Amino acid sequence: MEQAEKKKLHLTVKILIGLIAGIIVGIVLNLTGQAEIANTYIKPFGTLFLNLIKMAIVPLVFSSLVMGACGLGDIKKVGRVGLKTIVYFLITTAFAVILGLIIGKVFNVGHGLTLPTDAAYEAPAATNFVDTLLNIIPTNPFNALTQGNMLQVIAFALFVGVAIAILGPKAETFKKGMEGFAEIMYTIIGGIMKLAPYAVFALIIPVVAAQGAAVLGPLFMLVLAVYLACALHAAIVYSLAVKLWGKMSPAKFFKLAAPAMLFAYTTASSSATLPFTMECSRKMGVSPQIRSFVLPLGATVNMDGTAAFQGICALFVAAVYGIDLTLGQMAMIVLSATLASIGTAGVPGAGTVMLGMVLTTVGLPLEAIVIIMGVERIMDMARTCINITGDMACAVVVARSENELDEKYTAIEVEA
Repeated sequence: MEQAEKKKLHLTVKILIGLIAGIIVGIVLNLTGQAEIANTYIKPFGTLFLNLIKMAIVPLVFSSLVMGACGLGDIKKVGRVGLKTIVYFLITTAFAVILGLIIGKVFNVGHGLTLPTDAAYEAPAATNFVDTLLNIIPTNPFNALTQGNMLQVIAFALFVGVAIAILGPKAETFKKGMEGFAEIMYTIIGGIMKLAPYAVFALIIPVVAAQGAAVLGPLFMLVLAVYLACALHAAIVYSLAVKLWGKMSPAKFFKLAAPAMLFAYTTASSSATLPFTMECSRKMGVSPQIRSFVLPLGATVNMDGTAAFQGICALFVAAVYGIDLTLGQMAMIVLSATLASIGTAGVPGAGTVMLGMVLTTVGLPLEAIVIIMGVERIMDMARTCINITGDMACAVVVARSENELDEKYTAIEVEA
């Protein structure tokens, strides 16, 4: 049985096969003038997948964020180290989203691609920035949950999670219940994601059937924009951080971080890369106390690469539907992507679900997600590499601020 399991194709490979097969079928329908067949008989299967994703977004985001926020209770135990770490993560994540939006604008991602829709899509009325900030706190959290107001759902989930951590044993029963609910949602989303290859096939066909092979150009530009955003974020933000606050040469930092970065790029898993980030940080001179706190926490809440990806993809989707995002809507993307990073790690299909959450926050349709999923794995490798690099940069900065960045720590073996 185990050997049979190993021989099964990875979901990413299946999605890629679905994408390629859908492109081929779409081109055939385009050349034969049968595009309407795709919309009538094939697209509904993709729409069903989108409905399943929409069904899971709110309960999954809420439960995963509550459980992720429980870890913030450590701030009371580790004091200033925990506070520095969380503040650093949130600030760099916000910078990553902003950089993603800038790169997305420069590259004009999504230009030249139009998705067929059943009805004209109208962008929601713009909300000014002050009202956006005020509306983050829900007056009725249950309404926020039922209406899918994602910023309010995030805020309420964070309050609940932090309160659970503060109460400790008193809230243990509720915590276990919420943990069980989160596991249920992980299982549901895992089952939904198994349908992704078929959804990609069903939704890419109408696009290619209507527009022909020209659809491939915008997808290439999307991948290129994500890679450039990740590279610039590392070169600018992390270099400045380790140089100014870590008092370490960026060249030395990246040289020592290279093994973990390469492993993360190959596996696209922050959690699997944790032993490598621990070892690389040890060689940088980060103390055992700092690295044992910062790096596991970072693998859970620090998602700079993912945040940049979400910003670019939001612009991609907006362009596909001919929508010009306002400054207020971009601010909402920054806020939602930054706060949602706390619950991103460890969730099967997290990239897709969290992107869906960000799009929902600014009222963008989700149909384009399935098109993005066709090249998502390629982008996932780059953003995971940047995620774990940010963890190590934070460890260096925090260790230096606590006078615990010293070569003497490199002689200490990695903790079991």
